[in-house]
Amino acid sequence: MIKEITVVLCLGLAVWAYQATQPPPPKLCGAPGGPPVTAPRIKLRDGRHLSYKEHGFPREKAKAKIILVHGFASTKHDIMSMTDLVPHVVEELGLYFVSFDRPGYGESDPDPKRTPKSIALDIEELADHLELGSKFYVMGFSMGGQVVWGCLKYIPHRLAGATLIAPVVNYWWPGFPANLSTEAYYRQIPQEQWMLSVAHHAPWLTYWWNTQKLFPASAVIARKPEIFSRQDLELASMAAEKSEDRLPATPQGEFESLHRDYNVGFGKWEFDPMELENPFPNNEGSIHLWQGDEDVLVPVSLQRYIAQGIPWINYHELPGAGHLFLAIPQNFEQIVKAPFPGKK
Repeated sequence: MIKEITVVLCLGLAVWAYQATQPPPPKLCGAPGGPPVTAPRIKLRDGRHLSYKEHGFPREKAKAKIILVHGFASTKHDIMSMTDLVPHVVEELGLYFVSFDRPGYGESDPDPKRTPKSIALDIEELADHLELGSKFYVMGFSMGGQVVWGCLKYIPHRLAGATLIAPVVNYWWPGFPANLSTEAYYRQIPQEQWMLSVAHHAPWLTYWWNTQKLFPASAVIARKPEIFSRQDLELASMAAEKSEDRLPATPQGEFESLHRDYNVGFGKWEFDPMELENPFPNNEGSIHLWQGDEDVLVPVSLQRYIAQGIPWINYHELPGAGHLFLAIPQNFEQIVKAPFPGKK
């Protein structure tokens, strides 16, 4: 009898453990019981929908066309609002912008097979649907900046230029010296170290880790003050006052948006950014990387190593800046103008 009870208990524990690691299905936009569709969407090659928003100079008359890629826990509306900081620059340079909800965010369908390559191909499809031409610019912030590395790898022939703004770094990229990446990793608060390790070594536990109550889950999802610099806290406070009517970033659920970001961003990549080839060997375009030297979320030491190892990167380090420096109009103006030197 004791043996049978033990078997039943073990089976019950196994069933509970399995169920605890399985996220609920996403609430698809436009589906019964799901959030409504309020913005234009395109249908992608695999049947998914990608939601987008256009802004700036009229597409047909624009001198340059830029695809904006939003960061973690945000949407096409958040990154698009940054262009409102520099309307004179948009007008001067004739800039057209389009932002989109990355898969699982906002009103874009989730992509359970999301990889650095798949999101780059999504961007290419969006450009073709909107008829942006043979070449366009990409500009990404934070986790969206990390997406730009995938564009440089998988669609370099489509790029007129690229800008990475405080791009998230994967501590397990093989091009980093072990001592440097290890030191940078341990500069994160312990709560975030655990989350990063789960995402890299046991991604099937990411949902459980962020929903269990035994250990602290993601510090970034919880927006712990410790992950921000002093400047970031001031900027975040100002942004919160202006975002009372902000649309939610994860109406379809957190797994296919926030949790998937961790698994893709800090998982095992098929390529090493340090080994990328210069997409503009004849200087017909440029790549820019912007980083704050007081960024708590993305270690400046790793960005400096990337800049030193990739000579064709135009590296811009902002003294005293944290992770959210693009919210300062003067900074964003510099960022937007950098790929277009001397142009009016």
